[in-house]
Amino acid sequence: MTDIDYVPFDAVHGDDLLRLSRQVGWPHTGDDLRLITGLSEGIVALRGGKVVGTAFITRFGPAHCACNLIIVDETMRGRGLGRGLMNAIMTLAGTGEKRLIATQDGLPLYLKFGFRETGRILQQQGLAAEMVSESAARWIDNPQNGDLAKLDHAACGMPRADLIGSLMKTGRVAALETGNRIEGYAILRPFGRGDLIGPVVAGGTESAKALIDFILAQCAGRFVRIDCPETCGLATWLEARGLIPAGGGITMSTAPQSVRSRPEVQTFALANQALG
Repeated sequence: MTDIDYVPFDAVHGDDLLRLSRQVGWPHTGDDLRLITGLSEGIVALRGGKVVGTAFITRFGPAHCACNLIIVDETMRGRGLGRGLMNAIMTLAGTGEKRLIATQDGLPLYLKFGFRETGRILQQQGLAAEMVSESAARWIDNPQNGDLAKLDHAACGMPRADLIGSLMKTGRVAALETGNRIEGYAILRPFGRGDLIGPVVAGGTESAKALIDFILAQCAGRFVRIDCPETCGLATWLEARGLIPAGGGITMSTAPQSVRSRPEVQTFALANQALG
């Protein structure tokens, strides 16, 4: 489209980003979006001075980034604006692996830009059931960002210390420890309609369940959301705890997935679908 200007995202565009996110039915609050944009670089599409589209990248070290908040105003769909936004952020991102989580509607566009499907994310949410947890997990009042970031890096293959540090500021960290060593952790923080559990990083399914159970036992009756890779196999277990399926997304990447430095360590729940 020749009447579109693509400009860098600025804080003055924040209200328009929130408006567009509500258009597509996302539950993000202004604070949720500010967390993402504070870690990211964005492009805004303007038509006649009005924001009609957004797209962002979040860099994780020199070799990886997540593409997110790719939204086209409902009045502008079907006119090639999505392709224009993707062109802009792919140029901004440069070389290296690019990841995103797609809706079914967005899948054809991302395939044209070299993304390939790598898996599925299951979004589950609801009022946490009343339960008693016998988990060995506990809250860590002063966790060290470096400890959590190392585990996260081992699980996802990307250096995300800035992201983990930002999540720690807004949430609480539950951990499983052996001696003074953190073997797994989960972060509970405000998000959307209530609270979100994620990321959850652990050395096995039982450890991940222990972390999630510990948190859910203290969230009884509260609205909680968690986004898990389908391969984790937690869907039925989470339903029994009050978190029912509510959609999800398709994980995509432009490159083969990074080799994890500790194959036994795994991401059982995402920070959110924008950031992975």
